[in-house]
Amino acid sequence: MTETTSKPEPQIKIRGLYKIFGADPERVLPEVQKGMSKSEVLETTQHVVGLRAIDIDMYPGKTTVIMGLSGSGKSTLIRHLNRLIEPTTGEILVDGQDVMKMNPAELRELRRTRMSMVFQKFALLPHRSVLDNAAMPLEVREVPEEERHAEAQKWLARVGLDGYGASYPHQLSGGMQQRVGIARALTSNSDIMLMDEAFSALDPLIRTDMQNLLLELQEELHKTIVFITHDLDEALKLADHLVILKDGEIVQQGEPQRILMHPEDPYIVDFISDINRARVLRARTVMTEGITPDAVVHGDVDVNDTLESVIARAEGRTDQAFRVVRDGQPVGHLSMTDVVLALVPTDASEQRQATV
Repeated sequence: MTETTSKPEPQIKIRGLYKIFGADPERVLPEVQKGMSKSEVLETTQHVVGLRAIDIDMYPGKTTVIMGLSGSGKSTLIRHLNRLIEPTTGEILVDGQDVMKMNPAELRELRRTRMSMVFQKFALLPHRSVLDNAAMPLEVREVPEEERHAEAQKWLARVGLDGYGASYPHQLSGGMQQRVGIARALTSNSDIMLMDEAFSALDPLIRTDMQNLLLELQEELHKTIVFITHDLDEALKLADHLVILKDGEIVQQGEPQRILMHPEDPYIVDFISDINRARVLRARTVMTEGITPDAVVHGDVDVNDTLESVIARAEGRTDQAFRVVRDGQPVGHLSMTDVVLALVPTDASEQRQATV
């Protein structure tokens, strides 16, 4: 008898989420639901549409990245997950429990134990040591000092801050302060981490280090991460599932590699037009699946190798081809002709026709 593995249930489900800012959002809601544009709503009702008809599934152990330009609604959206912002209408389920129906005690429990948050501005208490800042989630739960300090020290060491526990935030660089913020979130031992533009205030090199740290931690810990960014390179690097917002609406969502190869809207085409495709596209995205035993190959490449590394492997020669492997087992074939074609963006309409 063959066992079949079923897809896990989403840990977070968002259905029909709307947020309208203004004096009487319930009065305006029906018009927004009928399709009145954001500009029309503002002009005729003096209300602002923050979010419109948001439906997203976020799976356990995966990183969902929500991205868009300033004003797209991404920070508004993440603040709905722990009800820092109340929706106009909609449903948010966390592990099957409706966040909108939680009483104050249940909501406090959600924020204290099930969700942690990492902010862009670090949000460290300046008068408290690094160790005490990292231990705060357990202090709120009234965990004894020795126990909470031991847990906080463990995570400070894990993010590269061993020996800094007695320091104060002003004595640390921006990147080090953000590491304290991540250690604090990990000390809480919550399944879900909300990260709102967590790396946006950092210098480029430090930002890259923090992205690599997050990927390393996620490989080990398998948290459910909701990450907000306006940077496409960062989104493509971190996301298992990418959601792109514009004016409070989802323009496209899905696996990042597929969005790159099959943009469904001119807005997405413009968004990805300047991306270095060789650096972000993977061998698995471009390869031909299956094995041709008599195919001539010039070596193996991993499914997750970037096309940039494949080009380097081929030393720029277009007559090369490679076997694509996953965990050492062959799964496909990749020719340099396919690589070159993948590096040329096409119009969204042509992409759509190609997938029909």
